[in-house]
Amino acid sequence: MKHRVIRKQQNSKKCLVCGLKNDLGLKTSFYELENGELAAIFTPIEEHQSYPERMHGGIAGAILDETIGRAIMIKDENIWGVTVELNVKYKKPVPLHKELRVVGRITKDSSRLFEGTGEILLPNGEVAVTAKGKYMKMPIERIANFDVDHEEWQIVLSDKDPQEIEL
Repeated sequence: MKHRVIRKQQNSKKCLVCGLKNDLGLKTSFYELENGELAAIFTPIEEHQSYPERMHGGIAGAILDETIGRAIMIKDENIWGVTVELNVKYKKPVPLHKELRVVGRITKDSSRLFEGTGEILLPNGEVAVTAKGKYMKMPIERIANFDVDHEEWQIVLSDKDPQEIEL
């Protein structure tokens, strides 16, 4: 099913998942969808492999963790998800050099914590990896010394940004 993109989220310069100036990073773009979910789009490269032509399971966990954790920013862009627990299940091998989609959503939300689930989708739409996580809500100044300008934390628009995303 296709979902309309409402807003693109910020990228930074050196984050493993969203850093646009991290040569070995995933350079993921995140999109808030009309159905309240967060979609991520990325293409794993050779440096992300475990077995030949297969993405490493740790990278799968990282992209799912980031996508679920960022889903809280749909409600409040000043609140970040700090991982408390993450459970990942691997169902199918994840290929390299293919554009992949990830979806994350909030399933339970309280004043201090939230829970969410997510999936990595293969190009044919099959679910390759699933995750369920629990996160603490925190403002960035309680997590790290984060200088928005220095980290280049900004929305970076591209001609490749989709208007709709198939999930």
